[in-house]
Amino acid sequence: MTLIESNAPFSDWMHAVQARVETVLDALLPPANQHPARLHEAMRYAVLDGGKRVRPLLAFAAGELVGADPARLDHAAGAVEMIHAYSLVHDDMPPMDNDVLRRGKPTVHVKYDEATALLAGDALQTAAFDALTARPLADDPVVQLGMVRTLARASGSHGMCGGQGIDLYSVGETLTLPQLELMHILKTGALIRASVALGAACGTALSDDERTRLDHFAKCVGLAFQVVDDILDEEADTATLGKTAGKDAANHKPTYVALLGLKGAKDKAAELLADARAALAPFGDRALRLNQLADFIVDRRF
Repeated sequence: MTLIESNAPFSDWMHAVQARVETVLDALLPPANQHPARLHEAMRYAVLDGGKRVRPLLAFAAGELVGADPARLDHAAGAVEMIHAYSLVHDDMPPMDNDVLRRGKPTVHVKYDEATALLAGDALQTAAFDALTARPLADDPVVQLGMVRTLARASGSHGMCGGQGIDLYSVGETLTLPQLELMHILKTGALIRASVALGAACGTALSDDERTRLDHFAKCVGLAFQVVDDILDEEADTATLGKTAGKDAANHKPTYVALLGLKGAKDKAAELLADARAALAPFGDRALRLNQLADFIVDRRF
């Protein structure tokens, strides 16, 4: 079952998924007027009306590859996006990146206050697991239990939080390329890999080889996403990015541009894209949307 005709332009498919995910998130989040209203309002502010929804898009694209019911993908995509949103709320706070702009609007701790931002991030994290367990998402309950573990590991010290920790401890340091890649395999890549894995778990079971190929695709795309982020931080302006441009360089953070130069970083992104596409080749047309998303991630301008 698909959301839109299989031969529809990528932009139409993407906008259809983004609109659907916005509706899903609106329903999953507590109403803004429900007590405690200020916390719920901050949660909704952090999640709704903004962002490219790359992780939900990947979940839906992987779901299409395995013929998953979009109703199952709704909760998988919503869960991973709430984890992502929580990470942004905490990442923007003064002890971390101390940023005042996200998705073109004031960050949550600026709009509300630091304590509310901290609680909103915490509540979004638990809301993600509520969404992932609120209804059957797989035919086998053991598979759904595995989905919960996949998201938990991708979010914690073995994934996103671990990568963020390495990032914080590496300010002012010069990392080797393998060290930089490990940091981003965890910080950015783990949740992107989880998005693909969760979407694929909602449909027809894959063989071990197919799961390995899909995970390798997601690993390459996750790294490419960060490489392009570093390039945009160097080339784009704040208005285009919707967040403070040039902040990584100003804070002496290790980046692909700092290590490889601008041309080297662009070459690295192209190499990762080619590797991602090669991993999907045996899937043929079933991987159309995943291939298109990989192109979108590498070619994006914001």
